[in-house]
Amino acid sequence: MDSLPDNSLVVSVGGQIKYMSGQIFYKFRQASDFWYLTGFEEPDSAVILEKNSSSKGYRMTLFCAGKDSAKEKWEGARTSFQDAVAHFKADDAQPVSKFPSVLKTLAASFSNVYMDAPPNSRRGRGLSHKAIMKYLSFSNSSSRSEFENFVDSVIPSKRQSLAPEVAKLRSIKSDPEKTIMRKAADISGRAHAKTMRFTNPDMSEHNIASHFEYLCAMQGSQRPAYVPVVASGANALTIHYTANNQIVHNGEMILIDAGCEYNGYASDITRTYPVSGKFSSAQAALYSSVLTVQKKLITMCTEAANISLSELHRESCILMRSELNRIGFNLHGATGMGDVERVLYPHYVGHPIGIDLHESTHFDRNAPIRSGMVITIEPGVYVPAASNFPTAFHDMGIRIEVCPTFLMFSITNAKVVASQDEVLVGKDHPTILSVNAPKEIADVEGACQGLLDLSPF
Repeated sequence: MDSLPDNSLVVSVGGQIKYMSGQIFYKFRQASDFWYLTGFEEPDSAVILEKNSSSKGYRMTLFCAGKDSAKEKWEGARTSFQDAVAHFKADDAQPVSKFPSVLKTLAASFSNVYMDAPPNSRRGRGLSHKAIMKYLSFSNSSSRSEFENFVDSVIPSKRQSLAPEVAKLRSIKSDPEKTIMRKAADISGRAHAKTMRFTNPDMSEHNIASHFEYLCAMQGSQRPAYVPVVASGANALTIHYTANNQIVHNGEMILIDAGCEYNGYASDITRTYPVSGKFSSAQAALYSSVLTVQKKLITMCTEAANISLSELHRESCILMRSELNRIGFNLHGATGMGDVERVLYPHYVGHPIGIDLHESTHFDRNAPIRSGMVITIEPGVYVPAASNFPTAFHDMGIRIEVCPTFLMFSITNAKVVASQDEVLVGKDHPTILSVNAPKEIADVEGACQGLLDLSPF
């Protein structure tokens, strides 16, 4: 609220239950921006923040469903209006059915109204009164009509998009946020290591994916951060392969891109390892090339380097071409670089991560990375069976993803673990911290063969 102009009003709407079919619902997840601003996790809710001259600089009104003994018998306890004030520090809490009329009254007195369309509306980041009213299905018809007229006549002249303002805050992580994200990465990292040990030839990719999710859940993860990729053999050439329904075979590698969500924050880790427990010479050569690129990129992730994500990506392409040429590819001149960017390494080097897996909707890739940001670094190479690429590497897909890269996190009393995965980057140099997902060849093979201590599992 301090960052907004005087005479500003902020409006954020929570999420709703989504249904798979009929009355079969998905597990509820709160709308990310609303949750960031309030911490309130119940559906059918909204918040209004009024910038004022009080000691804290704003007034907060939280709208929620409130207590309902009949519904609570089926759906579980709800937060009362009194508890919304006591526990979520609202100045006032009201029934969500009053949200349209309260907003109409308040907005008339403010010069700037920061508000977005509800999550998943077709109109995206802009405000659509039809989307709002469809979303706020708990409002009665008279409230709906009143609110539509209000949105059409008043909001357009005052409305500002809220999402970019919240994105500025979400991009810079507080120390408690970093602590939670480290825990999420630790859970996922250990699950990767244990899944390497679990994998055997003639097993289904689905079994492997399920085992990973089980390990995360057993350590406190509330849900996967995204649909996992478990791609064996040539399936790894599909970047977002999520069918996960093929049998893995001896001699193949498996690429697993999977991470858990823990207490509202995502992790994102990719590892590639041999089904047999030992890389072949060709697999090891290609793997080492990708790992070398990643390590060099990590050293550049400092605020002092004054480098942007776009510049990191361009550098990753240059490094990847050099490494691939070193092991026998023929990627020279403009054609060679084109093969790298269009065929062998077609995705971006990384993305911001936090409450959402991709916190990048309002992220400027051309701006220098800043203190407090969290980004992934994930170079990869995917070699089709084409005559212009060395036969020894055909149908190999390898990606190694660091998650997360912490920029400018305090490293006081930090435990440093070699060959592990979490990177806390200081002003002038990065420090590798434990995330327990092996990535050095010896460590990966050791995990596959059960030679590493993978406690606490």
